[in-house]
Amino acid sequence: MRVPSHSINVRLLYVSRATGPQTTTVTTGILAQAQAHNQAQGITGVLCQGQGFFFQVIEGERSRVNALYRRIAADTRHKDVELLHFEEIHERRFGQWSMALVHLSVEDPMVQLHHPDFDPYSASGTQVMQQVLDLLETGQPIRLPAG
Repeated sequence: MRVPSHSINVRLLYVSRATGPQTTTVTTGILAQAQAHNQAQGITGVLCQGQGFFFQVIEGERSRVNALYRRIAADTRHKDVELLHFEEIHERRFGQWSMALVHLSVEDPMVQLHHPDFDPYSASGTQVMQQVLDLLETGQPIRLPAG
């Protein structure tokens, strides 16, 4: 998706820890809320969850992405929210999704072989972004929100 030239668009990447179990109910709630809000705000991205972590890439108009990040940081379903990467963009990487989901499972061969000790809190934003791209490219299942 091409970004309009008249606005400043950004890509934001953050990590957080789940405050409780990462259940289907919690995930479904997050995705339903994200889909409704993000479509209305022109925000796209991908949410990765598993191993007690969430990490998410959000793309869109700068003020809208910042407002969403403030809401996310205040959400009690997770803690230790830490901004890993923030950049201005000319083109979206995740423009086809209002929010896609990637599950990070210990059984996933990609996680085991390529990133066995992956800790997003000790990795650079570039490394975490590459992890997201690797998971998308290697066929990691992605569930799109219903809608």
